[in-house]
Amino acid sequence: MTIKPEHITPPIALTIGGSDSGGGAGIQADLLTFMAFEVHGCTAITCITAQNTCGVSRVDPLPASGLKAQIEAVKGDLNVSAVKTGMLMNDELIQATADELRHWPIPLVVDPVMVSRTGAVLLEPSAVVTIRHELLPMATLLTPNRHEAQLLSGEEICDEASAVSAATKLHNQGAAAVLIKRCGQQDLGGRDLFFDGEPHWLEGEWINTPHSHGTGCSLSAAITAGLAKQQGLHLAIDTGRTYVKQGLQRALAIGHGQGPICHWRTSGN
Repeated sequence: MTIKPEHITPPIALTIGGSDSGGGAGIQADLLTFMAFEVHGCTAITCITAQNTCGVSRVDPLPASGLKAQIEAVKGDLNVSAVKTGMLMNDELIQATADELRHWPIPLVVDPVMVSRTGAVLLEPSAVVTIRHELLPMATLLTPNRHEAQLLSGEEICDEASAVSAATKLHNQGAAAVLIKRCGQQDLGGRDLFFDGEPHWLEGEWINTPHSHGTGCSLSAAITAGLAKQQGLHLAIDTGRTYVKQGLQRALAIGHGQGPICHWRTSGN
């Protein structure tokens, strides 16, 4: 008996970022998220991290030429319809990424991974300027947390007004839209700030769990998956926020530290 296979052509998204050996964030979280949304995920790895639920103990960057080769291999064969960047670490890797993406007319989500939730610095200080000048002008959406928004904008965020001020500055620096995640403060009720020339506070709720590793990576990946499926930006953000909320409600209590959100018992469709 011969079985005739069913061939499908799914949307394709590319993630450019670091590998998390603990499997909770970075490239690993991005691929899990893409799969939940039925999007085929491709990768270009910038660096290898040694980390687990307790933190990051080592980071080894890949050479910029190796990163460019990965991106070019994907671009030369696969019909990618959206791309996201995560941990880029240094000037050389950021510049290589910008060079490869500059003339690629597809949506770009920039998640400026700079500091881990356990306080580990994941970006060289000089690289902040390179991200600001090279990647922000290409971003369809910039998704910093409060600390990252402060570093990129140069403004302290301590309340709603200062969050709007920082988002305005980031928008003026070139990002088409900015999503400051949670603004980093429980007293804002789990709300996110979306800014596209005007501020829009996205209502949410604070989920009281210690296991939230990979939240930022997963949100930006979910939004990228939505864009790859030709969703509008507002719908992609709304769907992504719902996905992460569900993942936090079913977070994984693994390891001895901060476990990751659950990616597979959530609905990405």
